[in-house]
Amino acid sequence: MSRYKILIVTIALAAIVLTGCSLTTGKPNPRLCMFVGVDISGSFMNGKYFDDSIEFLAHYIYGHLNGLGSMEIPNVLFVSSIGGAKVDEPKTFYPIQSFQNKTVKEIEAELRTIFPKENPNPFTDYNAFFEQVALTVKNKNLALRPISVVMLSDGIPDVKRNGKTDFSSIVLRPLEKLSRSVTLRLLYTDAVVGRNWQTKVKRSRVKIWTQDAEVLVSWKDSKILLPNKRFEEQDRFFEWVKDNVDFGVRSKRVG
Repeated sequence: MSRYKILIVTIALAAIVLTGCSLTTGKPNPRLCMFVGVDISGSFMNGKYFDDSIEFLAHYIYGHLNGLGSMEIPNVLFVSSIGGAKVDEPKTFYPIQSFQNKTVKEIEAELRTIFPKENPNPFTDYNAFFEQVALTVKNKNLALRPISVVMLSDGIPDVKRNGKTDFSSIVLRPLEKLSRSVTLRLLYTDAVVGRNWQTKVKRSRVKIWTQDAEVLVSWKDSKILLPNKRFEEQDRFFEWVKDNVDFGVRSKRVG
């Protein structure tokens, strides 16, 4: 091989590495790290939105894993609970393999097995969840990749100060230096709690997006999730997810 050809091959390989493309397909390798936390406290599991949230999450995970619509395929996915029988209790992180190669219904069945409605926990421990996310990122050498943390929860911490819910008790510090792009999405909350997450939770780099339960339950409206149409063809649903869940958020320092 001539020096010229060697140079061309070297440049091509360097371009593949820099753009994160696969050597076999030439397509970009997925970079997104997705962590999903499900609130298993009694207040959320016994509320009117838990069943809807699990059903939505099954569609959401399936859509992302298969890159449907404009949904980004994650490089890694972990699903865990938020909360426990006691404060700071570590929880199992179920990996992407638990949900790959399954239908929407099979993913929903897996989620209901992992999070049985009959076994609620007394605590909603966001900080323990954030710490475990950070530890997983470091142990798996996932630092510097874009990170999306999705939480299905009413968003109410179990810490009070002067008789009021203390949103300043939520600590995002473990997530701050994991990546230049860390987005926290709190789903199935309400407008008041969502505003408190936006204005009272201290952060520097972490971007926060909240969505009200009343908005989220519309995902299976017949004008969004069209009847008698394959899920892979549900373009309105994928656009709805893009606008209401996977919304691109700007960073806002709160201190």
